[in-house]
Formats: sequence, C-alpha cells, structure tokens
Amino acid sequence: MVEVVDHQPAWAERFSELRAAYARALDAAGAPYRSIEHVGSTAVPGLAAKPVVDVDVVVAEAGVDGATAALAGLGLVPRGDLGVAGRYAFGVPERFRPSNTYVVVDGSLALRNHLAVRDTLRSDAALRAEYDAVKRRAAAVASDIDEYLLLKSEVLGRILARAGLSDDERAAIADTNRRIATRGAHG
Repeated sequence: MVEVVDHQPAWAERFSELRAAYARALDAAGAPYRSIEHVGSTAVPGLAAKPVVDVDVVVAEAGVDGATAALAGLGLVPRGDLGVAGRYAFGVPERFRPSNTYVVVDGSLALRNHLAVRDTLRSDAALRAEYDAVKRRAAAVASDIDEYLLLKSEVLGRILARAGLSDDERAAIADTNRRIATRGAHG
C-alpha cells in the first residue's frame, strides 16, 4: 500500500533543515554545488504527496564525487545511479528520514524532469488538482510503489509536455520510470 496524505506545511520546514545540514557538510568538505532543491510533490503547496521530502543536490558533473563524499560524511550511504543517468541516490540515516536525497548533475534530464514537474505544478492550479486526484486514486488501488508509479505515468507525461520537454525527453523519462517500476523502485 502507498501512503498519500494532504500537503503538510512542515515539509518545507523539513527541507530547510535538510538543506542547511547538507550545505554545511558540502561547504566544510569544499565540495562545490550549484543549489540544493526541494523537488517532488512535497515541494508543491496544496498537492497531496507521499510524506517523504525529496532533495536534489545540484552539482557540475565534475562535482559528483566530492558531493558524494561530503554527504557520506553525514552518514548517507551512496547507492549509485540506480539506472537514472545523472542522478545518484543515497540511503539516509534515521535522523534525515523521511527523505530521499540525490546528487544530480546540473543540466541532466533527471534534474530537468524534477524541476519541470515541480515548477509546472506550482504554477498550474488545474493540472495540480488533476495530479492530486490521480495520485490519491493510484494510492488507493496500487498494490505497491511500482504500480503506483505506473498509474501516474500518463498525467506525468502531460505535465512534462506542458513544461516544454520534447517528445524524446518525455519518452526517455517514461522509459526510465517503466524500468524502475519493472525492477522495483528500491532495487
């Protein structure tokens, strides 16, 4: 079962705490980064979401190793790209839960996907309401996170189209999402 809840203002506060901790670690390690972004549904006021804050630490490609080492120093466990080019996932220690943390290469399709969904849903109330309803229905019927991802795919494609991503970019994102759902979101 997938848990989707009403938007919580505390998610923005939790992101601020995570951003501050990550920035301190990155700065202390001398690991350059471009930004630390709150992404995913918890970053969209008014949108229902799984109660997990998603964080993208945005770096130049040459900065991946330094940022990875800095976050590992906080106890995050590097998990590699998990099949998503330009996005490196981490297991997070209890004190940073519930969250998903990624080091993401600036300009990568993975980052453009995250920002496009967030920014489009923040600015389009009708599409946000539609996505909210789809997420709630998917959570109610999905047997697991993988089925939940698949049930949202059609509306996500339209969100990305509205954001201006090309047909090829949307197809690549849809293919990646299908591969994740096919193999299991955590594997």
